[in-house]
Parts: sequence; C-alpha cells; structure tokens
Amino acid sequence: MSRWAAVLAGGSGTRFWPLSGAATPKQLLPLVGDEPLLRTTITRLQGLIPPARTLVITSRDLVDAIRQILPELPGENFLAEPRAASTGPALAWATVVAAQRDSHASLLSLHADWHVADPAAFRETAAHALEVAEHHDALVTVGIAPRRPDPGYGYIEPGEPVARRAFAVKAFREKPDRPTAKRLVAAGALWNSGLFAWTAVRFLEETRTVAPEIAPHLANLERGAVEAFYEVVTPIPVDMSHFERSDRVIVVPGDFPWDDVGTWAALARVRQCDDQGNVLVGSAVQREASDCVAWAEDGSIVLFGVRDLVAVHANGVTLVTTKERAANLKELLASLPDAIRRPESRGD
Repeated sequence: MSRWAAVLAGGSGTRFWPLSGAATPKQLLPLVGDEPLLRTTITRLQGLIPPARTLVITSRDLVDAIRQILPELPGENFLAEPRAASTGPALAWATVVAAQRDSHASLLSLHADWHVADPAAFRETAAHALEVAEHHDALVTVGIAPRRPDPGYGYIEPGEPVARRAFAVKAFREKPDRPTAKRLVAAGALWNSGLFAWTAVRFLEETRTVAPEIAPHLANLERGAVEAFYEVVTPIPVDMSHFERSDRVIVVPGDFPWDDVGTWAALARVRQCDDQGNVLVGSAVQREASDCVAWAEDGSIVLFGVRDLVAVHANGVTLVTTKERAANLKELLASLPDAIRRPESRGD
C-alpha cells in the first residue's frame, strides 16, 4: 500500500489582511519564518511521503503561484478547483485521483497553513495515523494535546481504546465557549486539528454511505469530469460530511506544538517575541509597548506606550486593531470599500 498526501491550499486571504489578499492567502506568506507556510508544509513531509505522491488542492487563481513555490511536484499533482466547495468535495477529488493512480492508496490530509514546531514528532504521529487507518480500515483524525483551553478550536472527546495510541471517538465538540473549553481540556479532550488519514477504498465507501452531498456526483470525478462535479456538488467540510457521521472513526493523539496561525494575534505564539512580548517584523520598533504585533511590510511602525495591539502596514494600507478583534477581519472587510479592501486593484 502506497501513501499519499492531500494538501489543502485554498483560501480567501482575509485572515492576514492587508498583507494577504485573494492572490496571496496566508499559506503563501512567510508568517512564521523566511519561507511561505506552504513551502514548510511540503518540507515537513520529507521522509514520510515523496513529492511524486503529494497532491495539492487549490483554486485556479492560485495554482500558478503555488507551482512556483513547489517546483519539485509533478504538474498533474496540482488540483485546481473550478470553485470553492469546502474540504469534503476537495478531498473526495484528491482521493479519487490517488485511487486511480494506485488502487491500494492511503492518504494523509493536511492543511497548508499550519505551524508545527517539531517536524519529526509530526511525521511520527502522521505515520501512526496512516498505520491505524490501514490496519483498522477506518477514518482517522489526529487530536492535538491542548496547550490552552482555546474556544477557537473544535474538540474531540476520546472514547475507549481500540489500539496502541488510538481511541474510538466519543464526541466532536465544535468551538465551545471558554468555560466549556476549560472543562473539556480538564477531561482529556483534544484539539480537532484537521490532520486526517484514510485508505482511498474506505473514504470512498464512507462517501457513498454517509455523504449524500457528494456521493451522487462521484461518477463525475471517476470519469474525469471535474467541472461537472463542481457544478452540482454541495459545499461541505469533511468533518461534517464524513467524520461526524461515520461509525468508523478513530482518533490518534498527537503531542507536538501545533498552531493553525489563524489571526495576527497568533504570531505571538509562533514567532520570537522581545522582552515585553512584542512581535516586531520589518522596520517596526517599540517604546514602552507590550504584547503587541507590528508588521511593517514597507515603511516603519512605531509603537509607543500601548499594549495588546496589532499594527500592520502593507500594500499601501495601515491596519490598527486589538489582538482580540484581529479575529474579526472577515466581518471588517465586508464593510469596507473595494479600494481599501483590495488595495492591489487600485490604479497607480
């Protein structure tokens, strides 16, 4: 049985505005180090899954930029979606492609925009998840040992053990409030990371059994009619289409530093801070400031006597908000004029 990776690399570019945009969502940005998050994601797979068996699912608008970042991947491994339809349909497509190239394929599904501080531990856990999926004919989700009771994540409550470091799933809990998150963490719940493993045969069988949004349209994928598939398929996350419905789900715990780098405030967890807890990138300086994030793509930013702020200057736009409100950029952007929301569209 050969192992494949399906890397989800779409995105609308709202979370790190104004640095990000439709043409530069966060996975294409060097938010954590010198390389784009997508590049470090593929590097992290080295020794586990080769480039020849790594599929990248993205949008047609991003595929050319992504090809430049990942020149080692074969051209046919870039799957460019005609429209965004969430992760269930995207992973059905990737699974069909892998199965057609290798009838005994198993897949590791992951997102392109995570930060993982211990790549070796990630690979060990991912290999174990694939092994459990192969030997137990199951859909496997990796649950991360929580570092904090974060209401921004979904949680998995493990049930009875079914194998070494593998448990039945008692329940999925979607983004609870903070008191509930504290109780879940105290009771041993895990973060729902979105790192999954399955065999192609099992995933497609579960699709036909529990995913009516996708199942009627699989024939289109199997005959290569991708446009026809996306014209009619119902968008749905794979968590809902498969994992929350199937009775063949196993959770494997993972204990490595993991972050989905979801907002500007997250940079304080994944980048080096100064003695006052500030993240300063580019020509950004602080005086008597603490616990701030400042990103100066061009020009300079000076923080003076403030705390818990995010200040970003990029693409001719300056954003200043609190670290807490940085999670609401999608709502903010919906209220802004096009000329501000999409600075790349302005004339010189």
